[in-house]
Amino acid sequence: MRSVDLNADLGEEVTDDTGLLAVVTSANVACGYHAGNAAVMRAVCAEAVARRVTVGAQVSYDDREHFGRVPRDVAPDVLREQVADQVGTLREIARSEGTDVAYLKPHGALYHRVASDPEQAAAVLAGSGELPVLGLPGAVVLDLARSAGRGTRLEGFPDRAYTAEGGLVPRTQPGAVLTDESAIVRQALALATRVDSVCVHGDSPDAVVHARAVRRALEAAGHAVVTCWSSTG
Repeated sequence: MRSVDLNADLGEEVTDDTGLLAVVTSANVACGYHAGNAAVMRAVCAEAVARRVTVGAQVSYDDREHFGRVPRDVAPDVLREQVADQVGTLREIARSEGTDVAYLKPHGALYHRVASDPEQAAAVLAGSGELPVLGLPGAVVLDLARSAGRGTRLEGFPDRAYTAEGGLVPRTQPGAVLTDESAIVRQALALATRVDSVCVHGDSPDAVVHARAVRRALEAAGHAVVTCWSSTG
């Protein structure tokens, strides 16, 4: 039996966090820079503890206006401090609720930038201590993390279209986001043999429904849906 993690972006104030936490095994918690706030982070962490869901820091460019999805040129030292601030804020809240931040996942435009930009990737890593990193297969940030002896996990998206090169189709292009449940399930099953964690986006209207369908399909196919994180990364 192969194990696979199921994660979702939570704390973004646009979805049913409680509903998703009943399904997923890892929660990428927004740290306030693209969405969320201290109260939301605390609520998500408390429910994650109750559900035994692993908490990760979903760090972003400082861009609430565009939900962190617009590319930005941020000086490496500034980005390092912004990431450190986000991780530090979530860690303090998580610990007060009886858990801790187990991993790092960049969000939106930053996620894509650190897949190919060594300077920005290095800044994100420098601001996040020794946390293991969740990212796209082939991402520069994962290569740098491995070189530094940090844990890494590969991620796939059942509800996103992929390019021929293995990247994600930009959201500005038609068909970039999959909405048909059967298509999402098929892609989840295909990804589960190649990645450590599959992500159902929490900001889609049918996020909880799709997450349930994906989990049912993974388990029916013989996968153990469990967290891919440990206290040591």
